[in-house]
Amino acid sequence: MIVTLEEMKQYLRVDYEDDDQLITGFITTAEQLCRDVLRIDGEADLSADGKTKTAVMYAVAYFYEHREEADHHELTLTLRSLLFGSRKEAF
Repeated sequence: MIVTLEEMKQYLRVDYEDDDQLITGFITTAEQLCRDVLRIDGEADLSADGKTKTAVMYAVAYFYEHREEADHHELTLTLRSLLFGSRKEAF
Protein backbone atom coordinates (compact mmCIF):
# COMPACT_ATOMS: atom_id res chain seq x y z
CA MET A 1 0.00 0.00 0.00
CA ILE A 2 1.18 3.49 -0.84
CA VAL A 3 -0.43 4.81 2.36
CA THR A 4 -0.12 2.96 5.66
CA LEU A 5 -2.96 2.57 8.11
CA GLU A 6 -1.05 4.66 10.65
CA GLU A 7 -0.50 7.51 8.18
CA MET A 8 -4.16 7.48 7.23
CA LYS A 9 -5.35 7.44 10.83
CA GLN A 10 -3.11 10.41 11.59
CA TYR A 11 -4.46 12.25 8.52
CA LEU A 12 -8.05 11.49 9.59
CA ARG A 13 -7.26 12.26 13.25
CA VAL A 14 -8.56 8.88 14.36
CA ASP A 15 -7.11 7.74 17.70
CA TYR A 16 -9.01 4.48 18.19
CA GLU A 17 -8.82 1.06 16.56
CA ASP A 18 -12.53 0.48 15.96
CA ASP A 19 -12.37 1.65 12.34
CA ASP A 20 -9.02 0.07 11.37
CA GLN A 21 -10.60 -2.56 9.12
CA LEU A 22 -12.87 0.02 7.49
CA ILE A 23 -9.97 2.43 6.83
CA THR A 24 -7.80 -0.38 5.45
CA GLY A 25 -10.59 -1.29 3.03
CA PHE A 26 -10.92 2.35 1.99
CA ILE A 27 -7.16 2.51 1.31
CA THR A 28 -7.38 -0.52 -0.97
CA THR A 29 -10.41 0.90 -2.78
CA ALA A 30 -8.82 4.35 -3.14
CA GLU A 31 -5.64 2.86 -4.58
CA GLN A 32 -7.63 0.89 -7.16
CA LEU A 33 -9.69 3.96 -8.02
CA CYS A 34 -6.47 5.95 -8.59
CA ARG A 35 -5.11 3.15 -10.80
CA ASP A 36 -8.33 3.28 -12.81
CA VAL A 37 -8.11 7.06 -13.18
CA LEU A 38 -4.44 6.81 -14.16
CA ARG A 39 -5.30 3.96 -16.56
CA ILE A 40 -2.66 1.62 -15.19
CA ASP A 41 -2.98 -2.07 -14.37
CA GLY A 42 -3.62 -3.44 -10.90
CA GLU A 43 -0.03 -4.47 -10.32
CA ALA A 44 1.49 -1.07 -11.15
CA ASP A 45 3.35 0.76 -8.40
CA LEU A 46 1.59 3.97 -7.41
CA SER A 47 4.55 5.36 -5.48
CA ALA A 48 6.36 6.63 -8.60
CA ASP A 49 4.33 9.85 -8.58
CA GLY A 50 4.08 12.01 -5.45
CA LYS A 51 0.64 13.31 -6.41
CA THR A 52 -0.77 9.82 -6.24
CA LYS A 53 -0.26 9.51 -2.49
CA THR A 54 -2.13 12.77 -1.98
CA ALA A 55 -4.93 11.54 -4.24
CA VAL A 56 -5.20 8.24 -2.35
CA MET A 57 -5.33 10.04 0.99
CA TYR A 58 -7.95 12.45 -0.33
CA ALA A 59 -10.08 9.57 -1.59
CA VAL A 60 -9.84 7.66 1.69
CA ALA A 61 -10.78 10.78 3.65
CA TYR A 62 -13.73 11.33 1.30
CA PHE A 63 -14.91 7.72 1.71
CA TYR A 64 -14.51 7.94 5.48
CA GLU A 65 -16.26 11.29 5.93
CA HIS A 66 -19.07 10.64 3.43
CA ARG A 67 -19.84 6.99 4.10
CA GLU A 68 -23.58 7.49 3.93
CA GLU A 69 -23.92 10.01 1.12
CA ALA A 70 -20.79 9.75 -1.02
CA ASP A 71 -20.95 11.15 -4.55
CA HIS A 72 -18.55 8.84 -6.36
CA HIS A 73 -18.89 10.72 -9.64
CA GLU A 74 -17.73 13.92 -7.96
CA LEU A 75 -14.86 12.06 -6.30
CA THR A 76 -13.77 10.55 -9.62
CA LEU A 77 -13.78 13.98 -11.29
CA THR A 78 -11.67 15.41 -8.47
CA LEU A 79 -9.18 12.54 -8.73
CA ARG A 80 -8.97 13.04 -12.50
CA SER A 81 -8.12 16.68 -11.87
CA LEU A 82 -5.46 15.78 -9.31
CA LEU A 83 -3.89 13.08 -11.47
CA PHE A 84 -4.43 14.60 -14.93
CA GLY A 85 -0.73 15.13 -15.68
CA SER A 86 0.13 11.50 -14.91
CA ARG A 87 -2.86 9.92 -16.64
CA LYS A 88 -2.14 7.68 -19.61
CA GLU A 89 -3.97 8.32 -22.86
CA ALA A 90 -5.34 4.78 -23.03
CA PHE A 91 -5.19 1.47 -21.22
